[in-house]
Amino acid sequence: MNASTAGAAASPVRRRRYAGSLLGLAAWLCGIAFFLPVAWMVLTSFHSEADAATNPPSVGAGLTLHGYREFFGAGTGVSPWPPLINSLTASVAATLLVLVLAVPAAYALSIKPVRKWSDVLFFFLSTKMLPLVAGLLPVYLIAQNARMLDSIWLLVILYTSMNLPIAVWMMRSFLAEVPVEMLEAASIDGAGLPTTLVRIVAPVALPGIAATALISFIFSWNELLFARVLTGIVAGTSPVFLTGFVTSQGLFLAKVCAAATVISLPVLAAGFAAQDKLVQGLSLGAVK
Repeated sequence: MNASTAGAAASPVRRRRYAGSLLGLAAWLCGIAFFLPVAWMVLTSFHSEADAATNPPSVGAGLTLHGYREFFGAGTGVSPWPPLINSLTASVAATLLVLVLAVPAAYALSIKPVRKWSDVLFFFLSTKMLPLVAGLLPVYLIAQNARMLDSIWLLVILYTSMNLPIAVWMMRSFLAEVPVEMLEAASIDGAGLPTTLVRIVAPVALPGIAATALISFIFSWNELLFARVLTGIVAGTSPVFLTGFVTSQGLFLAKVCAAATVISLPVLAAGFAAQDKLVQGLSLGAVK
């Protein structure tokens, strides 16, 4: 191979490396662009109200924990723990119910497809086309007649029904990757449907289950509209508690940033805990 032939062969390799470098740089720039508002929120939470309200904002201002002390009730007597516990209870319970219902439904729509399964999937998707505010009044009247207003279990039911269609769609795509040979072997060994789901399907589709659970948990944790209208003192959630920092006296920016930082921590912790499952192969090494 002469020099010209070697140079021509190396040229596509250099172009691929150059394109890969550009894509990596673009990914880093997008990540920084999304991370900067979060970093600014955290930094502002450690500023005093006077420094947080300056225009332009003061980057090198002194740091203080006053906003966090205010959030945790110092001087106000208002504790954030009941709303945080309510959000955690509703989000975890709704996520567990979503998984219990979505996995068998996705199994029936992917591995053991039912008749007109595409129509069933379209029906699930169509339930997300109605704006939430359009169903707010009927839901309120039903909850009022059922004496479930200001109840955490009402939020669990609503969050489960809201996240179930998305979970079924996600789990169907994950379960479609389960090797058929494993299911046939389990059927030959006499495994029933519960055993197949728990011992065969769940371990193989664990990354998909983790991703679905994370999405469901985030959507439940961040929901505000129904929690704001249907709850009060007993079942108020953390997003509702966060809106209470916007008062008639004005917007206390440092205190709001401190509250938003604390309320965001459970979601960040859940994402960090599930990150290893999110990047695993769905059936890597399952079939030899």
